[in-house]
Amino acid sequence: MLEKIIKDYDKSEDAKVRVRVGRFAGFVGIAANVLLFGVKLFIGLFLNSISVIVDSLNNLSDAGSNVLTVVGYTVTGKPADKDHPYGHARMEYLCSLFISVIVAFLGLEMLKSSAEKLIGNSGAESYDTVGIIIIASTIIVKVLIALLYRKLGKHINSTALKASAADSISDVIATSAVIVGMLLTPYTGPKTDGVIGCLISVYIIVTGVRLVIESSNTLIGKAPNTEFISEIAKKIKSYDGVLGIHDLVIHSYGEGRCFATVHVEVDADGDIMESHDMIDNIEADFLKELNIILVIHMDPVCISDPETNMLREKCYKIVSDIASEYSSPVSMHDFRIVKGVTHTNVIFDVSISNDMMLTNDELCKEIDEEVKAINPLYNLVLTIDRDYFSSRYEK
Repeated sequence: MLEKIIKDYDKSEDAKVRVRVGRFAGFVGIAANVLLFGVKLFIGLFLNSISVIVDSLNNLSDAGSNVLTVVGYTVTGKPADKDHPYGHARMEYLCSLFISVIVAFLGLEMLKSSAEKLIGNSGAESYDTVGIIIIASTIIVKVLIALLYRKLGKHINSTALKASAADSISDVIATSAVIVGMLLTPYTGPKTDGVIGCLISVYIIVTGVRLVIESSNTLIGKAPNTEFISEIAKKIKSYDGVLGIHDLVIHSYGEGRCFATVHVEVDADGDIMESHDMIDNIEADFLKELNIILVIHMDPVCISDPETNMLREKCYKIVSDIASEYSSPVSMHDFRIVKGVTHTNVIFDVSISNDMMLTNDELCKEIDEEVKAINPLYNLVLTIDRDYFSSRYEK
């Protein structure tokens, strides 16, 4: 059915399709929540029920969140411009954060109201059976909205729609709790509504905080998953002429807006023009096949000199032993030697992760001592940099 309503629905990775799906979800949510607001407000005024009127205002706030979703996806679909050269796709993350904050705020307000009922001395309230039935029927609408949001959010991997789905589920639970409290209060006492309300409020707050953290992590710069990193590394290494890669850095500016940089090692004795042509082909293939804007720095590596190869193996063992000793991944790259009359410079970079116990100076000293143990005339020129993806440590 969605395939007939949304053009090119199956092309979920297409930026234009993502905008269509997001806007569709937002407009459906606006229509449904405005309808629920009207129905509940009418019943609340007719029955003179404050709780039902408050619940109707909750639906009105949900409609406001849906408006935010529509606006967010409209902005997301705008092309890059002078002030935003990387596009506007991160607006989706901002919408997700705003909706998550609304969910958490709703939970706090509900907890406050429930606590007031719990510690108050109000008597048992009476409720109209017809009103309860009508309010219960509105839950079905919210369930359908939540299922739609969840399906669409999973289809286009949207944090904003996933947050909206969680918001709708929270509304379902909150309304259900209100109804349960209405039904049980005459039998279990006036405190029942407050107890149930507090329990549900805590659940909604936890859900909201979890969504806030998830949305914030994406905006701050959450590391890509290991499968995605492995896919990129494997593809680059599949090209003939690539000896190795290092310093892979990936930046996401929203779904479909991925930028990456990497250093690719090539044979220093090979044809420089051929190597450069290979680099150009890799960058073009990544853009065409994976929609990733990849920038490659080419590192020439000497593999024909016996002394260089021998020393590279020994230095690699030194680095590997340190990694094992401190249970922290360490990698080596950009290895080369420069021979002189009085000494030989041994030059390479070492990448470390955040959990390395040694300081940079301590690590340099330990490696320097091991290298000089091989030959006192070796002068270590070491650069230590931070590795963003520990999954790539390898020889």
